Amino acid sequence: MTSIIRADETHARILSGLAGLTFSESHGTSAKPEDVESYVAKNYNNEILREELQDADNIYHIVYYNNQAAGYSKIVLNSPYADSASKNIAKLERIYLLKQFYSSGMGLELFKFNINLIKEHDQVGIWLYVWKENQRAVNFYKKNGFIVIGSHDFKISETHSNPNHQMLLNFK
Repeated sequence: MTSIIRADETHARILSGLAGLTFSESHGTSAKPEDVESYVAKNYNNEILREELQDADNIYHIVYYNNQAAGYSKIVLNSPYADSASKNIAKLERIYLLKQFYSSGMGLELFKFNINLIKEHDQVGIWLYVWKENQRAVNFYKKNGFIVIGSHDFKISETHSNPNHQMLLNFK
């Protein structure tokens, strides 16, 4: 049985574990292992996640399968990108699923859940960054109506960045 819950600061430890593992599973081969480990330790620790969860602009959800945390998402409402003409557009900052749940349909379920939530908040669209070499994710977003509108270098460490697509889905 699948369920999706809104995360709050009491979920920081769960999110920290999920974030670190899912980031490593999806980006672990993109840089030196020590660079990935350092990035995870710096950006996905309990304290950082607790702070992010206390910020009302960050909306986190956790998807569970049979009471096991299987993935999570983070959206930020009213977060226009640099060339956006609209202020009421959301950013899908993170959406990750543990590798063992790929092809389960839960990623699409969590994605659609977020789209509905974003629309309920009168957002005109959603944008995101996705690693160009994560073809599975790029194809997922294209299949769901996103178009590539630019690029971005995602900094993993002082010596390594991953090339990302900037993608957009307009609702109107």
